[in-house]
Amino acid sequence: MGRNSTEATPTMALGQFAADLQSQNLPSEVTFKLGQLFLDYLRVASIGARMPWSAWASSYQSRLGGQGRSNILFSRRTTNPVQAAFLNATFAGSIDSDDTHVGSMLHPGAVVFSAALALATDIGASGSRFLAAVAAGYEVMIRIALAIQPSHFQRGFQSTATCGGFGAAAAAAVLLNAEQHVEQSVAQSLGIVASFAGGLTQFYQSGSTVKRIHAAHAAECGVAAALLVSHGFSGPTDVLEGSNGFARAYADHSDFGLLERALGTNFRLMEVMVKGHACSARVQAAVEAILALAKSDPFDPSDIASIHVGVPKVIIGRLTRPRPVDLQAAQMSLPFSVALAVRKVSHDPGSAVLEIQDFEDGLRDNTVRAMEDRVHCEFDREVEARSTAEAVAAKVVMRFNSGRETSMFVDAPLGSPSRPVSHNHQVQRFRNELSRRLSPSACDSLITLSQRMGPLDSMERIVALLRPEGEGDVMSLDDQQDKEREVR
Repeated sequence: MGRNSTEATPTMALGQFAADLQSQNLPSEVTFKLGQLFLDYLRVASIGARMPWSAWASSYQSRLGGQGRSNILFSRRTTNPVQAAFLNATFAGSIDSDDTHVGSMLHPGAVVFSAALALATDIGASGSRFLAAVAAGYEVMIRIALAIQPSHFQRGFQSTATCGGFGAAAAAAVLLNAEQHVEQSVAQSLGIVASFAGGLTQFYQSGSTVKRIHAAHAAECGVAAALLVSHGFSGPTDVLEGSNGFARAYADHSDFGLLERALGTNFRLMEVMVKGHACSARVQAAVEAILALAKSDPFDPSDIASIHVGVPKVIIGRLTRPRPVDLQAAQMSLPFSVALAVRKVSHDPGSAVLEIQDFEDGLRDNTVRAMEDRVHCEFDREVEARSTAEAVAAKVVMRFNSGRETSMFVDAPLGSPSRPVSHNHQVQRFRNELSRRLSPSACDSLITLSQRMGPLDSMERIVALLRPEGEGDVMSLDDQQDKEREVR
């Protein structure tokens, strides 16, 4: 699938890869995975669209007054592709339930699908071109981030925001240049979007809702970059590796071998995990351990003296902070998430999932705060050795007032590449959520089309299925105001 990428510089190698990509040549397991990820994207976006910050984003977009043919998910409204990408990525990327590539420390689906869908509906792109664009976006975004991690994260950047624009730009450039000049257009678009890159992690310490729009900003910047190139602007085609380029500016160390290795033959998107819980991917294994212990060896929370969680080095610091200052920080806190899991199973022994509503409720529950004080995070060499670029392991040791101990080691949470969720499970989760918005027949059609996008003459078929039957947007004004009052 294309020439050897070592013949080109890293930036141009990605451009060549995207130019050569044809959906009919994608391995069957890749197209199947993309179909599953698309269903997960829509499921998470449907939940996210009900959040108060989605109402804020919608109000903000309305004030800008954009016009165009790009659809806003779960609505009859349309706008231009830049604004549609922003709003749809706010829905999908704001509740920390969206798909994740652990090694690159980012969430590709919320960015890439939002950008590609916004532009595909604007230009009337086929399903085949959409698939190629999305595959290119995932690979570009993941590989660039892999090349600069972990020093990128250690310097205080959130890679969904900083590297997400590359994925959105690649997908948009492929859609805009279906016939020719794809290689140069992708490279030029990467060159422009690099200058838009931003996304700091101060929210870990200070709170705020800015992370709710990190994916959204990346998606809109990527679409804008590709459109700017199509209108005559240019960006440096050595922007990744240049002496004043992205890698040097945003990381202390980079390895472009990770970016180019097996490009076009080994698809890193196959390593993307689908989350089971609305919290950081690196916290999921510890949460699962608590839930598993509750089933195998039921306990009374009042009998717990302490919970020791063995973690790898990458966890220590930003994700092990107790006493989160707000909802976003709670979802990023391992001690809080573990304490919340204890609370959930004590109220509902059959529970298997932490939803964003659980985190909202937990912040108001003093028993969660009290349990959090008994959670201790510690570096564990075995956990370090068994954590990979695809999943972060965890070891939980629960000690009781009686002196008894029980423990659980989780190599990888459910949804990781080594423990994939079944297609039936994915479909059921999709139905459970989307049936709140759409008819059973619309859900059935979307499930079928998620695995048959290639033959579609236009992505409009899918977009039409996502429109509500009645008038109105993703949330009524009264519902938005009620939800905002709940959070405040």
